[in-house]
Amino acid sequence: MEVKSKIYECAKDLFSTKGFKETKIKEIAEHAGIGVGTFYNYYTSKEELFIEIYKQENKKLKNQLTESLDLTQEPVQLISQLLKENQEAIHANPILKEWYNQDFYKELERHYRDEDSQSMDSVRNFYLSLMRNWKQQGLIREDISEELLPVFFDSLVCIDMHKDEIGIEHFPKAMQYLIEFIIKGLIKEQ
Repeated sequence: MEVKSKIYECAKDLFSTKGFKETKIKEIAEHAGIGVGTFYNYYTSKEELFIEIYKQENKKLKNQLTESLDLTQEPVQLISQLLKENQEAIHANPILKEWYNQDFYKELERHYRDEDSQSMDSVRNFYLSLMRNWKQQGLIREDISEELLPVFFDSLVCIDMHKDEIGIEHFPKAMQYLIEFIIKGLIKEQ
């Protein structure tokens, strides 16, 4: 196995078991059977490596979701299913779950916002693509601008990050209703 691939796989294993914050570059190097200096020949930081792994896991998740969804179903059902399956997959994947890690969330968010949106392969972009298509088809209310569409998705992520404050026992049902209310509010009345 080539050195960069070995570093990647060993880091993914450690990030999955220990989390981003608790994993040290020295441990990644030891696990890969290399020196710390060799690590830096391939990655400038632990953050750069983690983001590469995170993006790959996010891409796999998006592909799984797009294959499992019936894109012809009614918008409220489709978005509800998309967000529900996305949340379940994130919470089952220790790498993707770092999105909710207060210590690293801002770094991931900054990276995603700084990147060219066309090059990102994420569930967020899949959601935005659906919403923009519905907007072009005339299904979204005319008073909702395209610039506002991502805000609805991002607000659900923010709410998810504060589920403990909301009350974990009520959170799943509250989130389900919020998704339904948002989508129904966006869709033009027939």
